[in-house]
Amino acid sequence: MPSPKPRTSNLEPHLYPVIMAGGSGTRFWPLSRHLFPKQLLRIIGDETLIQQTMRRVVHEAPAERVMISTNPAQAESIRIQLGEWKDALKDNFVLEPEGRNTAPAIALVALELIRRDPEAVMLVVPADHIVKGQQDFNAAVELASRLAMEGYLVTFGIKPIRPETGYGYIRPNKKMTILKEGKLKGHPVSRFVEKPNAAKAAQYVKAKDFYWNSGMFVWRAATVLEEIGRHQPKLSQGIERIRELMRAGASRSAIDEEYRTLTPVSIDTGVMEKSSKAAVVPVCFQWSDVGSWGSLDEVAPKDKAGNVVGGRVVDLGSQRSIVYGDRRVVATIGLMDMVVVDTPDATLVCPKSRAQDVKRIVEILKQQGAPEHLEHLTVHRPWGSYTVLEEGDGYKVKRVTVKPGGRLSLQMHHRRSEHWVVITGTARVTRGDEVFDLQVGQSTAIPVETRHRLENPGRDMLHIIEVQNGPYLGEDDIVRFQDDYGRGAEAPRSLKVPKC
Repeated sequence: MPSPKPRTSNLEPHLYPVIMAGGSGTRFWPLSRHLFPKQLLRIIGDETLIQQTMRRVVHEAPAERVMISTNPAQAESIRIQLGEWKDALKDNFVLEPEGRNTAPAIALVALELIRRDPEAVMLVVPADHIVKGQQDFNAAVELASRLAMEGYLVTFGIKPIRPETGYGYIRPNKKMTILKEGKLKGHPVSRFVEKPNAAKAAQYVKAKDFYWNSGMFVWRAATVLEEIGRHQPKLSQGIERIRELMRAGASRSAIDEEYRTLTPVSIDTGVMEKSSKAAVVPVCFQWSDVGSWGSLDEVAPKDKAGNVVGGRVVDLGSQRSIVYGDRRVVATIGLMDMVVVDTPDATLVCPKSRAQDVKRIVEILKQQGAPEHLEHLTVHRPWGSYTVLEEGDGYKVKRVTVKPGGRLSLQMHHRRSEHWVVITGTARVTRGDEVFDLQVGQSTAIPVETRHRLENPGRDMLHIIEVQNGPYLGEDDIVRFQDDYGRGAEAPRSLKVPKC
C-alpha cells in the first residue's frame, strides 16, 4: 500500500509527529512480550499497531519528520516493522537508555527537535492505540496545531462509552472556546481526574461533561520544555544538563548516564494537570487504547455468538469469549466470557473480567527470571529470524532463517561453539580466514572464540539448524566486528567473560 501524501497547510512545515513506542508488553501476554510489545502485534487488520500509527501520522507530515521514541531493546524490531519508511526514519530514532516515564522521554525528543527546528510543533501519539476516522483525526490535529502555535498544551478528549476506571478524565471549560473550526472546538481544561473509582467514573459518564484523556498531545517543543521547567524543576535541571552535553558534542554514553539520573514523571500528572496552558479538543474519531485482552470486544470483529476468534480454533458453543491459537489447534467447549490465548511456549486462560491482572502474571514470571516474559521462541532480526527448538543444560538447538542477500554480523562468542547444518538454500560461511559455501545436507563447526559470519548469497530463503554447546548460551555472548544494521560492536558490560 503506498504511503498517503501529507496534507499541506500553513502549519505543516513545523509539525513533527512523535510516536511513543517504548511499551512493556505486559497486558497482551503471552502474545506480547517485553521485547515484542503490543505495538508490534496485528490486533486488527493486516498491519501491526505501530504500522497503522505510522500510516496515520504521515497524513500530517512527511515521513522524514516522524520521530520514534523507544529503547535500544525494541528499536531493531520497530525498524523491521517500519521497513517501508526505513530511509526516511534512519536518523529519527530517539532512544532512552532506560525507561523514566513519559515526561523525560518527551523532553528528550523535544531537545532533538529544537536542535533541528526551533519552531517545531510535536504531535505526540502512542504507538499502540487504534484510531478509526482518518479525516476526523486530520481535522483534530489541524485545530490542535493552531492552538499549539498560540502556546497551549493540547490533548484530545474522547467521549466516554462506559464507566472506565483505567483512564484519566478531563473536564473542559465549555464556557470558554479558545478556537473553533467547523464542529470542533478547543477549550481550556477545567479539571483533570486521574483514574477514578467505579462510582465516580459512572458519575462522570452520566454528567456528559467529562472526556477520557486519549494520551495524544500537540504542543510546541519549546513550550512543553518551558512547562516542565515550571512544574518539574528537578527534572528540568537534568534536561538542561543533557542539552549542554549535546551542545558540547558529548558521547552517547555520557548523555545516557545523565538521562538515567532523571526523575521518573508522567507527562499527564507531572505537567498537564498542573499547567494553566492545558487545552482539550473533544474529538469525533473512534479511539481505543486496547489496554487488555478484554478490550478487544470494542474493536475486533465477532462471530454470531459474540466471540473474538483468531488462529487455529475449533469451538463448540462458546459465547462472548476471546480465543486465539497460534500453531497448535485450540479446542474450546461451552466457554462463557473467557480469554484463551495459546502460543508455542505459554498459554493464558482467564475470565474476561480478570484480563487486567495479566500484568501481575508477567511480574511473577519476571521475578522468577522466566524467559517467557521477555521474548518469543521465534525472534525476528533484520536479516531473518531464529526459533529456539529445544534447550537444556549446556546445549541449545535453533532453526535460523536468512533472507536472500541477508547476512548476520561478523561476530565471535566467548563461551559457546556452534554447529550448522543446511536444510534449504545455500549458506556462505566465513570462519576465521576461510570463506566457503555449504549446500543442502552439508554442515560445519564454529569453534569458541572464532570470528564467523553466515550469509545467504542465493535467491531463496536459507534455513539452517544451529546447535550451540557451552557453559553459557545467552544472546549477550556476542562480540560484533562488522554489522550491516548499525548494531553495536562491543560485548555488553553485563556479560562476565572468563579469562582464558
